[in-house]
Amino acid sequence: MEKTSFEHPAHLKVGAVATNASSDDEKTAEEVIDVVGLHWSEEEENAVRRKLDRRIVPVVTILYLLCFIDRANIGNARIQGMAKDLNLVGYRFNWALTMFYFTYIAVEVPSNIILKRVGPRYWIPFLVLAFGVISMCTAFVKSFTGLMVVRAFLGLAEGGTMPGIAFFLSCFYKRHELLFRVGIFVSASSMAGAFGGLLATGLAHIPRWGTVSAPIHTWRNIFFFEGLLTIFVAACAPLFMPSRPDECTFLTERQRIIAAERLVREHQANPHEMVEARHVKRAIFNINNTVCALGFFLINITVQSFSLFLPTILADLGWTATRAQLYSVPPYVVACIISITIAFVSDRTRLRGIYLATFPILCIIGFSLLRTSNSPNVKYVAVFFSAAGAFPGGPGFLSWGLNNAAGPAVRAVTGAYIVSIGSIGAIVATWTYTSTDGPRYHKGHSINLGAQAGVAILASLGIAYIIWENRKRTRGERDARLANVTEDERRDLGYRDPAFKYMP
Repeated sequence: MEKTSFEHPAHLKVGAVATNASSDDEKTAEEVIDVVGLHWSEEEENAVRRKLDRRIVPVVTILYLLCFIDRANIGNARIQGMAKDLNLVGYRFNWALTMFYFTYIAVEVPSNIILKRVGPRYWIPFLVLAFGVISMCTAFVKSFTGLMVVRAFLGLAEGGTMPGIAFFLSCFYKRHELLFRVGIFVSASSMAGAFGGLLATGLAHIPRWGTVSAPIHTWRNIFFFEGLLTIFVAACAPLFMPSRPDECTFLTERQRIIAAERLVREHQANPHEMVEARHVKRAIFNINNTVCALGFFLINITVQSFSLFLPTILADLGWTATRAQLYSVPPYVVACIISITIAFVSDRTRLRGIYLATFPILCIIGFSLLRTSNSPNVKYVAVFFSAAGAFPGGPGFLSWGLNNAAGPAVRAVTGAYIVSIGSIGAIVATWTYTSTDGPRYHKGHSINLGAQAGVAILASLGIAYIIWENRKRTRGERDARLANVTEDERRDLGYRDPAFKYMP
């Protein structure tokens, strides 16, 4: 059997196409087919997509779930005794949160460039393994200074995970398929809030153990055991993750060809192109990406505020630490369900902006109630509104940017760029709720209210720009870009190609 080559997809030859392949992937060699002329049915493509869904999406969702748990468990640990043991008085807790995002933001774009060269199969699990080790080491911190150091290293390890996974998925799914899958893995952030609250409650009650010099108890159990779980999963992840469609051993040979070729035909680009300076420039100096990055920034203010401060906000309503941990679970469950539902509907309708422009209304209602009401029960209901309106926005803006960035290299930078700018919102989030503003947190609720109003306005402007630009391309007003260009030069135009239409 002749070995299939994927070095140049535009001239791919296949020397043994599977016909009626059995379940054990046996193949019958019949003919050599030029992939440029290869045809497949919709049913075949659906079968490929279902296999990808079963293998890839659960793995990256679990990895990001662990990532977010290890990032946000500091909020759970705070009310389980960490603030007292480490003397986190005044603004020290906020500084510890901020330190994480300084390093987190710095590594996102470089990490995706490395990922493009090394391959996601090993790079993403390596990052997860690293932050698992660092999270476990947090259990042994004995001072505020030590906490600042481990949070900085945690940011270095986690920074590349979200943009890396988003780019990884964009290498397997077409534009209109992407948001649902990104929505599932990003919804792990809301699942982490629910699961993390339950897990923290149980782990904090494990009896004191360890050595005399390094006892492990209450909040230290949270970091130790959650970090240990992350290390174990990360070590197993490479066994289940392919680097690209043509390396999926769980697909038949014909299915691997379909999985790779369908993306080449949609994006009209070489999937193995390396990131160069021009790709970075096109990803950053792009109006649609700027809208998505700023939208992610505003969304992240609210999402990260929830993740880091919800246990504290609920505890300040007069509830015990255990009750506050448990009461933080239901809002995250609702947010997770709504995020996945909106992602599914958005992919089916092939629309992005309209959902990003309308769902912040729920946040505006929620934070208005939190800002004005004195009733703990009303405030708790308002938390549901705020969570339901905020959490769908992250995957929405990230997918919107990836959908409208043509070319694998540009998409790799786009995902990292959007998440990098968005992560600045997380730095703002670390200062939205301060000890001096409690227990009513007027300032924090007002900041989130304004941020979500900004999201609605920004998404609306993004829709207007895309409609305007698509109409100009339809009328032929961008055709001058094709004058005197070769086929390779046109392929390199990416989203600037007049034939490329933005997804609104």
